Amino acid sequence: MNLAQVMSKLKKAGTIQNRRVFENHGVTGEQFGVSYADLNKLKKSIGTDQDLALLLWDTGNHDARILACMVADSETFESHQLDAWVRDLDNYVVTDAFAALVAKSPHRDRKFLAWRDRKPEWTAATAWGVFCALAMHEDDRPDAFFLEHLKVVEAGIHNRPNRVRHNMNQAVICVGLRNDNLHQLALAVAKSIGPVPVDHGKTNCQTPEALDFLKKTMAQRVHKSRFR
Repeated sequence: MNLAQVMSKLKKAGTIQNRRVFENHGVTGEQFGVSYADLNKLKKSIGTDQDLALLLWDTGNHDARILACMVADSETFESHQLDAWVRDLDNYVVTDAFAALVAKSPHRDRKFLAWRDRKPEWTAATAWGVFCALAMHEDDRPDAFFLEHLKVVEAGIHNRPNRVRHNMNQAVICVGLRNDNLHQLALAVAKSIGPVPVDHGKTNCQTPEALDFLKKTMAQRVHKSRFR
């Protein structure tokens, strides 16, 4: 499919109800209001298409940018293109989708370190979203890598912008679920930082308190293991 065909399908799939939902989640720019179910269908029919992804992103349309993150070729994405995209971010929905893309790219470590402490909210939020993905999906990462950055979270989380705080709090949770050693270290950090206030706008979403979440999740794991 070419750009015009994809944009036509996105427009047809959009609904007023979805637009209102996304607006409540902070999406302010042009959008059709396409559900993730429909976006995933389009993704399957398109496959991986880096050229199309770049064109979709350049439209500025929210739905097109989410789809761009889905069909982009993470392996061939150039570093300067990632830098260009991160400067365009304007809400957490597309930021989360972009972070998932960056986490699959060969540039993930370099971009995490380069963006981790940046002042722009969406740039730093992307970095910590990448970190969460590394914690969840890269089993071979040494504990020392995660311990180093847990210390960064502990030292500065409450001084960061709104969605950066959310992703840093999520980072503590993700690291704490990796193994028993990191679980104990993450519990200590979670206790130190306490509840993390995050404004979720016109939604019922909440940022979980990392300490309680980790304790409950580990208790559930122990319970399940006993009855296997």
